Amino acid sequence: MSAAISSLVSYGSDSDSENESESNTNATTHLKPLQSGHTMSLVVLNSAPEVAVKESVETGTHLDPSLKEVSYNPTFDTLFAPEFGPMNPFKTQQMAAPRNMLSGYAEPAHVNDFMFEQQRRTFSTYGYALDPSIDTQDVSSNNYIGAVDEAEKNKGLTVFESGHKKSEKRKKIKGGDAGEIDGFLGPWAKYVDEKDVAKPSEDEQKELDEITAKRQKKGKNEEDAPAEEKTILHVKDMYDYQGRSYLHVPQDVGINLRSAEAPDKCYLPKKQLHVWSGHTKGVSAIRLFPSSGHLLLSCSMDCKIKLWEVYGERRCIRTFIGHSKAVRDICFNNTGTQFLSAAYDRYLKLWDSETGQCISRFTNRKVPYCVKFNPDEDKQNLFVAGMSDKKIVQWDIRTGEVVQEYDRHLGAVNTITFVDENRRFVSTSDDKSLRVWEWDIPVDFKYIAEPSMHSMPAVTLSPNGKWLACQSMDNQILIFGAQNRFRLNKKKVFKGHMVAGYACQVDFSPDMSYVVSGDADGKLNIWDWKTTKLYHRIKAHDKVCISALWHPHETSKVITCGWDGQIKLWD
Repeated sequence: MSAAISSLVSYGSDSDSENESESNTNATTHLKPLQSGHTMSLVVLNSAPEVAVKESVETGTHLDPSLKEVSYNPTFDTLFAPEFGPMNPFKTQQMAAPRNMLSGYAEPAHVNDFMFEQQRRTFSTYGYALDPSIDTQDVSSNNYIGAVDEAEKNKGLTVFESGHKKSEKRKKIKGGDAGEIDGFLGPWAKYVDEKDVAKPSEDEQKELDEITAKRQKKGKNEEDAPAEEKTILHVKDMYDYQGRSYLHVPQDVGINLRSAEAPDKCYLPKKQLHVWSGHTKGVSAIRLFPSSGHLLLSCSMDCKIKLWEVYGERRCIRTFIGHSKAVRDICFNNTGTQFLSAAYDRYLKLWDSETGQCISRFTNRKVPYCVKFNPDEDKQNLFVAGMSDKKIVQWDIRTGEVVQEYDRHLGAVNTITFVDENRRFVSTSDDKSLRVWEWDIPVDFKYIAEPSMHSMPAVTLSPNGKWLACQSMDNQILIFGAQNRFRLNKKKVFKGHMVAGYACQVDFSPDMSYVVSGDADGKLNIWDWKTTKLYHRIKAHDKVCISALWHPHETSKVITCGWDGQIKLWD
């Protein structure tokens, strides 16, 4: 320590001359050769002496440049002081460069918001905009990008600049004096250049004539359409030895077909007894002869209607030919002597079941989807048909005229079912609703439509007249009360089959213990009425099984028909 002090003392001595001479000698020391023998004494120096400083050299605190948040108010100098400290050797040049957005440093441009928006909108509307890289006052065609031709055509108009001036307002004829009531036109006056009649030019007239000629031809074809009705008898003798026709109810079939009572107990059908084949295309509907059920009527997409025996040899008795398109529905009258057929050729035809004659035909130029005789004995001359134009039309057979129209549905009418001792009928439609009508009153007194309801293209009344079974398009059979309230019976819902898209007819067993229905896979499904359990399933047809009928006098005979053209009897 004494050495250090002595050195300081010598450092602080006032003799300048001495210092000068010393410094001169020191300055040239390194040039002189080393003196041998003379040893130099090393003085220990303190490399960092404590120096008394009036103020601290380190002013302010340094901020970490990567900080996002500061918990106090720093001064401007602190915030913008240059960075200190060692570099991060692992940062790439790109990462180290100053950035104010993810991809680099964006300089503020001199385009203000309005100008930018104007150019953007012009580009999206007209397909051109000013080239932002060229900064010139005079605008020429090469200053545009995008659709340059458009820019030239529009003279570089932007969206915010209106183009051509509005055309002059059309002049109206002077309205006259408001005092004169007859001559005053007021705001109802016509325009000066208004044309009252639009006449087609010669070329247009030619085209129009061609079109009308074509239409007339088409119309003629359709009007000639009620195809020639003919009938074919397939059995040798139409009358038996007693002169009775095939409409006579047989009494030798081991069961009383004339009785009004239903069988006491019904059983599940198990096996196939018979196949009636004769239709060349799918069968669309089958109907049993009223009350006795000894004959079966079927209509098909091959435009034919056939009458079959249910007992005995089970022959095809008669074929009725008279429709030019697929037959959609058929319906017997109460006695079975006549029946109606509805087909896609827009005709409804009344046939004699015995002779095969077509008695009369009805049409209103719309496709009939379903047809029903009024079941009342005193109204057998009236029938209703659900049409494709949302109407239910009522005809009188005696006059051949439409006597009533029920026009409330919002979609094509699919089914008509008489309930409540035939005083009312229920209709369902593509509008997913169910409407109940009083006979001959064209306003529905009940309208049932829930958001959850689907279209119900097949409806059957139960043998006891209390329930309506409706095949719903969400693969279930819904049961509605048919007495007065038409409430949905939530406890009785029959599921487990696939019918979406097909109007598969439902039926009940005569003793109300089973419900039967076909399905889209060609299966015959049988449910228990009480428990709604699916009891039995039979693969009945190769294609859709569109209808299933339980014979009203038999304990276990079910007749099915399908789109494979076959009708089958199960027992």
